[in-house]
Amino acid sequence: MPGKKETLESKLSELESEFSKTKDNKATNKHLGKLRSKIAETRREIEKASKRVKGKGFFVKKGGDATVALVGFPSTGKSSLLNALTRSNSKTAPYAFTTTGIIPGTMVYRDAHIQVLDMPGLIESAHTGIGDAASIVAQIRVADLIVFVVEVSNTAQLDVLMTELSELSVYVNKQRPDVQVNEVSSYTGLRFEVNRSGLRDEVLRTIFTGFGIYNATVRIWDAIGEDELISLLADKSCYKRAVVAMNKIDTDSSYIATAQELSRRHGIEVVPVSAMDSSTLAPLKASIYSNSGLIRVYLKPRFDKESSPITVKRGFTVGELAKRVHTEILDELKCAYIEGSSVKFSNQRVGAKHVLADGDIITFIRKM
Repeated sequence: MPGKKETLESKLSELESEFSKTKDNKATNKHLGKLRSKIAETRREIEKASKRVKGKGFFVKKGGDATVALVGFPSTGKSSLLNALTRSNSKTAPYAFTTTGIIPGTMVYRDAHIQVLDMPGLIESAHTGIGDAASIVAQIRVADLIVFVVEVSNTAQLDVLMTELSELSVYVNKQRPDVQVNEVSSYTGLRFEVNRSGLRDEVLRTIFTGFGIYNATVRIWDAIGEDELISLLADKSCYKRAVVAMNKIDTDSSYIATAQELSRRHGIEVVPVSAMDSSTLAPLKASIYSNSGLIRVYLKPRFDKESSPITVKRGFTVGELAKRVHTEILDELKCAYIEGSSVKFSNQRVGAKHVLADGDIITFIRKM
């Protein structure tokens, strides 16, 4: 007897086959919308079933100032890159699938401690549940940055990786579309007050009713595809910043042109690197730091040229910094004085909600 996961996978295969064979026209539009909703729901059920399988899954708790996930095909040099960036000792070998779990390391750069995770290799068709994709994506979802690791001799790997993540509702270097849904209790039906999605109202109506949303005012301010909208409504979509580490450049003298073409084609930052040559690592470390959304701030009472900064996430407020230093400071905080780019003039007085900028120098003032 097939298990629940096998039954769901068979159902998914049938739905996807029916969807691919159905022509997209006005007459079949409603049917296609229902099929998309069923496919999305079946994929969610497969993901849940995968998590329930005994012994399956792995997860590493976030640590440090930011978390970075190395994502790529098997045998692209992720483990070697982790070792080079963090001085870890991740197992490496000249064959695929050496890494079968998530291996963490810590990269220290500009006073920041950045957690770097060597992920098991993703493979083509991972979105169908092959190769512990659900566990890999669960870890990617909590990372602050994705570093795609591709071989200089096979940059087409990036196309497949981005497609697989998109199928798994992870969208790279893309702003989350502004979709506002205001459900109402009275029977008013679905009203699309703003529709800049690029989808017809009847398509939207089919998708929304598929999620049990029958009475609501909807405003969609950005372009969005059917699959992405379904993921968004199911609360499964995830938007992540990413860069590319184009590895093994020591094997290809034309790597600069290759990197430029790859960057142009995908609109993504590409950093040429060789895990075997430490002299190539500096640009990648700088890219990881700048794209992880970290800034450095200083506390004035102990600020001097020798003092260490406090590393925080971009968007951190004065109140959040006070709490991080000590909860009593936040409880007794009256205001703060700031020197730096986040204020209009030196020693400007600000409140707890003021957003900090890189290089700010802060003086906390307690209540009397």
